[in-house]
Amino acid sequence: MPELPEVETVRIGLNELLPGHKVVFAASDWAKSFPNSQADVNAFLIGSKVVRVRRRAKVLIIDLDTNYSLIVHLKMTGQLVYRALGNRIRFGAGHPNSSLIGQLPDKSTRVTLELDKAHLFFNDQRKFGWMKLLPTVEIEQLDFFKKVGPEPLEKDFTSTKFIQCLRKRNNSGAKAVLLDQTIVAGVGNIYADESLWGAGIHPAKLVREINDRQLRTLFSELQFVLKLAIDKGGSTDKNYVNAEGKLGSYLNFARVFRREELDCPRCSSAIQKLKVAGRGTHICPACQKL
Repeated sequence: MPELPEVETVRIGLNELLPGHKVVFAASDWAKSFPNSQADVNAFLIGSKVVRVRRRAKVLIIDLDTNYSLIVHLKMTGQLVYRALGNRIRFGAGHPNSSLIGQLPDKSTRVTLELDKAHLFFNDQRKFGWMKLLPTVEIEQLDFFKKVGPEPLEKDFTSTKFIQCLRKRNNSGAKAVLLDQTIVAGVGNIYADESLWGAGIHPAKLVREINDRQLRTLFSELQFVLKLAIDKGGSTDKNYVNAEGKLGSYLNFARVFRREELDCPRCSSAIQKLKVAGRGTHICPACQKL
């Protein structure tokens, strides 16, 4: 599943491309991907203009001038790709072994939004993602948005607040807490592994066994890897592409993730892969002692 940097990369791209565009037509081949009544689509989507694109956790929100919004959850394999009219550039280009290479729309395209001068394609091979049309004022009242934790890159989210959030789960392992979206929003497997390595904390270590100094270091490392990943366009991880269908490069800079048996960049010990919190987890056994 795309994590915060991947979704934020898509948001940045779409927010540069979509505002001002008028929605002319909407089509879908899978009802669960676009669970909206035709009456609402006709009244609040068709003919509307895009105002802005924002993000909360791993969810994208496309605000319209009808005071409705399209809420898009990419789930495991979702993609949102923008194409100007007449642009037939192959998405996923530059990755010759990738199944992503192809023209749009393709067999994984679930929703097509025809705009006045472009198309927006919602692709989803596994069909778990969705694009819902809702009144903008109702978004914050959805169960997901009421439960999700604070954004780790917000200016007012300090190391003190981070520590307070993690201490709510003092008897849980560090990685399990980072993956809990009700504690901190948007962090998934890749960036949990990367930040825990940076802080020298074993992913299975209980939060109550980690002192505040170490947690402050973890906070700094988490922000560092998230910002770096956004700068590098996210991680190319199976199905992920940005708003223009291009691949991210963060995994070229990863320190431990998917580097099992390679040397630790800090101490040269062999990186190991194990299972923590039910997820494949990468650690340095010398730098991250339990």
